[in-house]
Amino acid sequence: MRTEHTLSLRTDARRPIRVLVIGAGGTGSAITMGLPYLDQALRVWGRFAGLDVVLMDADTVSETNCIRQPFSISDIGLSKATVLINRINLFWGTHWKAEPRNFDERTVVKSNNRTAYWLDLGNNAASGQFILGQPWNARNRRTAERMRTVNELYPEIADVKAGEDPLPSCSAVEALERQEPFINQTLAASALTMLARLLRYGKIEHHGGFFNAATGKITALPVDPELWRKTRLRNRKMQAKLPTR
Repeated sequence: MRTEHTLSLRTDARRPIRVLVIGAGGTGSAITMGLPYLDQALRVWGRFAGLDVVLMDADTVSETNCIRQPFSISDIGLSKATVLINRINLFWGTHWKAEPRNFDERTVVKSNNRTAYWLDLGNNAASGQFILGQPWNARNRRTAERMRTVNELYPEIADVKAGEDPLPSCSAVEALERQEPFINQTLAASALTMLARLLRYGKIEHHGGFFNAATGKITALPVDPELWRKTRLRNRKMQAKLPTR
């Protein structure tokens, strides 16, 4: 049965929303570059005191990154996180922070304890998805209404080994063959639009979506506890059929 999700954050115009972005690659950079617009909108609406953003990525800019990511030749060799955050702070007058290091297991345990929401975005050559969930932790209790996270609903797409493949700096053509342009930007824009509605109106009827570049369609993932239950049951059956080693 479809229902609505109500914002779990307290509306406080004096305090910003703390946001941690993991990864400054194709999708992470697209999200990060879009966050200043959400920050400005929140201030105008008077809902929150904008955003307080930290971008974490240990990677440096390569020549191939300049094809599908917002980096230039002059950025090669520099920290991705530092380049993007410095650029945003200079243009928008923000005071966001860069963390040029990896998001490791210790960071996960520390940050996940009181995390209100987890937005996951993933893609392949011509399609992708964005899913907003509430991690089961001290803040988000185990209830039927808690929005399920990507690894609860679709553990196969939450596999870190299936992430974006690093390509050699001479392989610009191969980079475009492996992923069509604008996939990352489309997913980021759709996800940010969903977040904006949640933060402005305090509720949403969908918590994700699936994009197919070949058809141009975005299929929404509704807030539906019964659908979550069926999806997890299907995944269990599929796992049971896999051969054991």
